[in-house]
Amino acid sequence: MSLALDAFTVAAVAAGACFFLAGTAGLLRFPDPLSRLHALTKADNLGLGLIVLGLLPQADGVLAGAKLIAVWGLAQLAGTAVTQLLARAARRGEGPA
Repeated sequence: MSLALDAFTVAAVAAGACFFLAGTAGLLRFPDPLSRLHALTKADNLGLGLIVLGLLPQADGVLAGAKLIAVWGLAQLAGTAVTQLLARAARRGEGPA
């Protein structure tokens, strides 16, 4: 059973890392700031979710699993707030594009 959980962890963390890589490629390739933000936030949210999902079977207990989920939720909230601020600034033409 442990081998199956380890294989699931490796697969989920690797898939999450691939989504992070895809988000970075979107950040570098897309032409305007709004499409860059869209690609980056979608890929990063899914990537972090897969990494947390992969690490949950390795958690020592329920409290450690709850901490992982709390970190993912707080990253979701922070990412949403920062994306809104960056998109608003890009629409107004403030800052570097």
